[in-house]
Amino acid sequence: MSKILIVDDEAKIREVLTEYALFEGFEVETANDGFEAIAAVRDKHIDIIIMDIMMSRLDGLSAVKKIKEIKDIPVLMLSARGEEYDKLYSFELGADDYIVKPFSPKEVMARVKAILRRVERVSQNQTYEFEGLRIDEIGRNVYVDEQKISLTPKEYDLLFYFVRNRGIALSREKLLSEIWGYDYFGDDRTIDTHIKMLRNSLGEYSKFICTLRGMGYKFEV
Repeated sequence: MSKILIVDDEAKIREVLTEYALFEGFEVETANDGFEAIAAVRDKHIDIIIMDIMMSRLDGLSAVKKIKEIKDIPVLMLSARGEEYDKLYSFELGADDYIVKPFSPKEVMARVKAILRRVERVSQNQTYEFEGLRIDEIGRNVYVDEQKISLTPKEYDLLFYFVRNRGIALSREKLLSEIWGYDYFGDDRTIDTHIKMLRNSLGEYSKFICTLRGMGYKFEV
């Protein structure tokens, strides 16, 4: 399930877009201004941002510029103005789409889904790289400092799931249900054992798998 960050200093707009996003099956985070948006991107996994341009505290263009320095997250810009400069500058900053207020919430959701489809098609042809760790999910290959390593099937599944959900706290129960299936009757030690094996395989890059005491794990880069 994709998570949308809705950024607008007008509460009514946040409420309306949140309602439609939830109806479409998205998870939602909201922010009142650019500062809150940047903080959310740093602290949480966000799949796409709906960003208003004109805000009283840190405008959307400035926020997007900073966010793109942190993470490459697709952005749909909102603006009460339709000036060509705003549109061109938004695209120069890396925005994926631009829509002028007043807008149809249904159209916004349609554009969000179109952006996510494009991003998914692109990501299917890419590998993940974190320092000297390179992960090719489609080819099911993992490289440590350019050396291909061999993992067990469950180690592959765990690593790929971590990467797809990087930055998100994952409970042992969640990992069991997603990797082993809901009908698995094992206990939490199964997760801990496989995590230990995976960390041994990753060497120094095991640092990306963080233990959350009493809860589970998180892949943090």
